Amino acid sequence: MKKSEWSDRELEELLRQMPRIHDYRDPRDIYQNISLKRKKTRQWMLPGLAATAALLLFLILMPKLMGGMHFSHESAEEKSSFSGNTAAQKDSSAFKKENASSKDAVTTKSQQANLLKTENVKTAIYEDEVGKGTVLTYWVPDAQAQILIPVSIIANQSSGQSWLTNYTELMANLQEEEWGLSDFYPLNATMKLEKDGNTVIVDVPSNHQYGQGSTTEVNFINIVQKDISTNSNCKKIKFTTNGLPGIELGNIGRKEEIDIASQNNHAYYFYFPVDSKLPFLAPSIETYNNINSAFEAMKTDQSGGLKSSLQSFPQIDHVSISNKIMYLTFDVNSSLQDNQESILSFEALLLTAKEFGIEKVRIKNSPLANLGPFDLTKEINVPIAPNLRNIP
Repeated sequence: MKKSEWSDRELEELLRQMPRIHDYRDPRDIYQNISLKRKKTRQWMLPGLAATAALLLFLILMPKLMGGMHFSHESAEEKSSFSGNTAAQKDSSAFKKENASSKDAVTTKSQQANLLKTENVKTAIYEDEVGKGTVLTYWVPDAQAQILIPVSIIANQSSGQSWLTNYTELMANLQEEEWGLSDFYPLNATMKLEKDGNTVIVDVPSNHQYGQGSTTEVNFINIVQKDISTNSNCKKIKFTTNGLPGIELGNIGRKEEIDIASQNNHAYYFYFPVDSKLPFLAPSIETYNNINSAFEAMKTDQSGGLKSSLQSFPQIDHVSISNKIMYLTFDVNSSLQDNQESILSFEALLLTAKEFGIEKVRIKNSPLANLGPFDLTKEINVPIAPNLRNIP
């Protein structure tokens, strides 16, 4: 290209003589256009860089790829050696693949794997563990406020204190969110016993939140009723607002008192909070006419996040009850693994038995002499309460 013969001074004079041009664009727009142009001018470099990176990646991974090809070849040989599988085995494999494809099945397998990694521990409270303490059970909504989970503690019994005093003093120490449940306690209410000792007065402030939505209302009534019925022999609840009779609940309406009905004949399931290795043992919403129906229901998942608690437990062949002792016989072909999942299944069975008035359980033909801390050669007392938790 021919070199320009214009001097710098001549170029400046020439530019001054040209008409002035005004650019009314925003400076940010100008900068953005310049940036875009500069990026476009460099796109020619991308194919070369991509090709170079791909070559380097290939050189790095080539040994591993060769190893993988060898592994695949061996796998093919192994598959061919098992070509004589029966049709039943193929059907079983297809069934497992179909289950693994569903989200619920994957979640359940992951939860079971976590269970097998945990220590073999009991999760309920038994008579020999209470000592001089007293057991209190609080019913807490799950994270989605769909079901109620019983959580139990062992409290020091102070002389002269009633169960209600202990109950109200300790509810502020519950760690519901850390346990993967809804933050519900302490109640925005004061509670006291009437002189007859059979009635609990629940007094709420005028600005209480328990009338805000049907779920909140139902949970409040159910929780207060379950807390009182589980921890005492009281028969009635009276509601007051700032000392005046009655409580206003938007959907339910005005409530002044309710009777505490007996709540039994439930089946116990697993409830897994998010990121928890151990599940809570939670009762079903439904009730059952007899314990055989409850055991049958416990083999399948239920609504509200309740998972089967007997799916991996030995098949129960026969049940008989005499003098509040339940005798179980397993199917002769059943096996029982000594692991955390089996312990929790057995505890769910014990808690379900308690729901039907049973005090002890005896297994006649157990494949194992011991299941974790349980001696299966003897009668086992049902738990006092489920889901032991420690609080500050």
